[in-house]
Amino acid sequence: QVQLVESGGGLVQAGGSLRLSCAASGRTFSSYIMGWFRQAPGKEREFVAAISRSGGNTYYADSVKGRFAISRDNAKNTVYLQMNSLKPEDTAVYNCAAARAPFIVTTMATSYNYWGQGTQVTVSS
Repeated sequence: QVQLVESGGGLVQAGGSLRLSCAASGRTFSSYIMGWFRQAPGKEREFVAAISRSGGNTYYADSVKGRFAISRDNAKNTVYLQMNSLKPEDTAVYNCAAARAPFIVTTMATSYNYWGQGTQVTVSS
């Protein structure tokens, strides 16, 4: 069992930056692929970014590529999402998730076994 707790969301102006954190419980954090997803009001949940168990491989949605960066610190059981050049369309609830899947990284929400409660990110124009 893994418990995930996100933090770092808030209100920011367009062009600004935020850094989301996701702290995981347990001693097996490094055995999970970690991902970030988001869901805006009235829209389906969408993949944002994922990182491999070692942190050596990352993958991004086209909509955030070049603006967002995912990283992890296995010693601290934490995954991060640095978000730069934020746009109003980035407004959403952001969730981190952990996957035991037998891949290097995965973008499929159904592959993720554990989810955090989410943190709200609001970008004003």
